[in-house]
Amino acid sequence: MLQSTPRVIVKTGTEWEVMLDMDDYTFARHFRVTKPQFDYLLMKLQENGITTKEHSQGLPPVSVTKKVLMFLWYMANQNSFREMSDKFDVSQSSAHRVILEVLNIMSTMGHHFISWPNCCEKTASAAAFQRLCGLNGIIGAIDGCHIRVQRPPIRGGDYMNRKSFYSILLQGIVDERGRFIDIFAGPPGRVHDARMLRSSNFFTTWQEKMGEYSLLGDSAYIGQAFPFVITPKRDNGALTEEDQQQNANISRGRVIVENAFGRMKCKWRRLRDLQNSRIDAMVMIVMAACFLHNMCIGTSEMCQEHPHGCPREGDEND
Repeated sequence: MLQSTPRVIVKTGTEWEVMLDMDDYTFARHFRVTKPQFDYLLMKLQENGITTKEHSQGLPPVSVTKKVLMFLWYMANQNSFREMSDKFDVSQSSAHRVILEVLNIMSTMGHHFISWPNCCEKTASAAAFQRLCGLNGIIGAIDGCHIRVQRPPIRGGDYMNRKSFYSILLQGIVDERGRFIDIFAGPPGRVHDARMLRSSNFFTTWQEKMGEYSLLGDSAYIGQAFPFVITPKRDNGALTEEDQQQNANISRGRVIVENAFGRMKCKWRRLRDLQNSRIDAMVMIVMAACFLHNMCIGTSEMCQEHPHGCPREGDEND
């Protein structure tokens, strides 16, 4: 009679502190941020309430530094909590608790990472978009993308999108650098981009925020409800040369938001397939990825896997 052999889980993370001694290049490859960016994130999380708490069962407390390293590792990889438990020498329940703690704090820190441009920044963005695509008065590009998830236990059918997988949606508005200046996350995957925009907080304040400026968007935003979005004309076979050139210009400017989504999913790989069952946790993960994406804007690093641009992998909500 065969007997199962007890499984032994070897902890390899007892010397996790060595991660902090990695050279800058190795650290950035593993945690997707530079050491100065890590220090900045650590400082902001401490300012917003993250602490080292004594464990209720008398186990060693998890330090703040270790919590932030665990959070970045979680966001940058698709490891299970069992694998994270092994790597960082904590129990699976502690790993889960740490990630939820950091996500909850991060969800309150949006103003540190995402903000609507002021007058001077709008002027600079408009000039940058004019150089990029030849269109005047543009300060950003808007689009939506799917974040793959497991079927939620409540109203799961609502999350099946037209591409035949379950997802939640992210609406992003980016500036000329691909930096998010507004986000809206969480609608079910079956929702159309136009409906998502009408449901967002941005839509209720667009006149105040946009003023005389416009955004670039795809054909999903064609309609009188969105006068602030410049969209391409549908190709019905009768487009003039001028129309075709205008469409090309819009596409050249709008690709910035597509590249931003692709770069974010490539860098923060947790977004490739969220295994969480709680919608609120999924939304916090998506928001955190957007915050981290913005924090890393401005670094000179290039994606090692896709030096010519990260792919979208069919996540468009078209």
